[in-house]
Order: sequence, then structure tokens, then C-alpha cells
Amino acid sequence: MPDLPAVPLTLEGSSVLHQMFHFDWTGWRNLDSTTQSDIATEVLELFARWEQQLGRPCSALFSLLGHKGDLLLIHFRNDFKDLNRIELELAQTRFSDYLTPSYSYLSMVELGLYESSAKTYASLAEKGLQAGTPEWNAGVREVMDRQAAAMAQPLNPAIPDAKYVCFYPMERKRTETVNWYTLPMVERQRMMHEHGLIGRRYAGSVRQVINGSIGFDDWEWGVDLFADDPLVFKKLIYEMRFDQVSAVYALFGEFFVGLRLPVSEFRTWLAGKLL
Repeated sequence: MPDLPAVPLTLEGSSVLHQMFHFDWTGWRNLDSTTQSDIATEVLELFARWEQQLGRPCSALFSLLGHKGDLLLIHFRNDFKDLNRIELELAQTRFSDYLTPSYSYLSMVELGLYESSAKTYASLAEKGLQAGTPEWNAGVREVMDRQAAAMAQPLNPAIPDAKYVCFYPMERKRTETVNWYTLPMVERQRMMHEHGLIGRRYAGSVRQVINGSIGFDDWEWGVDLFADDPLVFKKLIYEMRFDQVSAVYALFGEFFVGLRLPVSEFRTWLAGKLL
């Protein structure tokens, strides 16, 4: 059998933007109560419109813990233009005068198809098709279209109604001695299968959304974990540290943990309180 492509197939769905901000508490406290109320009303109307813009929870607000920021906004939209529109709409509010960006992350919901890729490539090769030919590409596209239709909901998810979120970027190592991208497909497929088995054991307590960001941001993937108990983040990520794909081939960026902040409770947050 001829050499098969080394690149696994992926499915892409919603465009995703994470926005982290520091809030100018000093400047806010110096405003009179009427001005505070007017600004809060303006931004609350905007947040409320964003929240259900696609007919499902597609924007969410979180109160960040730690020094990395005060607020985290997560947006799932149909394309990058819609995400940019959100950035511009927020910039036009008076509320934005009290926000200083601390971090952001641009990506797309991604489903990796390691097992499907291997089967698809092998099946097409057995038919005598050559990789890269129109016939091969048509066969791949047929499989991708079928998979995309079957996975429409996870590709375009609603933001889960969980109390906590943990977001972090990550990538695979590419060094002279350890390089994920030079491994044979069968090896990568095996390790990703074992990696996925760990995540499945936590399916009842955490919801995971993988976002592909190669070519979009500084890391290769962004990961969102949603749960009602933040301890599950520690347990899941710690256990995954021991599998081969993480222990040998993974690099991780900063971690951001936030507490869900419903729009209805935002005025309370602006008063320095939580319900």
C-alpha cells in the first residue's frame, strides 16, 4: 500500500473568541451612581442581545479569579466577521472605557478525526486512488460531509450552563528530539485514542470544547472545560498529564478560571458583590 497522508482530517464549526479584561475599579467608583446605572444599562442590553444571538447560548460572561483579569467573555459565532462585529460593538460602549484587554484567543471549534482519517485513507488507497487526485479529494469530501452532518451539534455548540470555566491554550512539541508531527499516523492515532478515553471518564461532570487555532493564534489549540465543581478541572488535567501524548508531546499556556456571571447578576458584580 502506498504511503498515506500524514495529516489527520478535522471538522471545523463555530468561530470562537475569548476576551479577557482588567476592570478599572477605581475609575468606576469615582462615577456618580446615575452615570454608573446608565452605563450598566447600556452594556447589559448589549450582553443580553449577544447571549442568545444565534437562538442558543452563544456568549457568556465570567468573573475571573486571580490577577490575569477581572472579566472573561466567550463568544461562539458563525464566522470571524461576526466576532469582529462583537469587538466593535463593545468598543463603542462607555463601559469599554473601564476595560483594559489582558488576553484574547481566536479559534474555531474543532473535532479531530484521527480514527476516521486512517480508515478513510486506507479505504481510498485500496480502491487504487492516489492521494491528492480529484478522485481522492472527492472521496475525502464525501466522508467529511457525512461526518459534518452527523456532528452538527457538537460543531456548533451552545455554551454550557455550568458554574465554572477553565480555559487554556496548548500545542504539540516540535523540537529536534521530540516532534509530534514526525510520528507515523498510526502512533499518533493510538495515543490520541488513549488520551480520549480519559476524557470520556469525566463526561458526566465536565463538558469539553476543543478549539483549533493553528494559523489563528499563538498556540495550536484552545481548550474550554465547563463544570459545576472546579475540582474536576484539577482531577482531569492531572490524570491526563500521565498519558503519553501529554507527558511527552504537550506544551501548555496560561490557565484562566472563571465563575459564571449571568447578565441578571452583572449589576451586583459591578457593586463588588456576588449573589
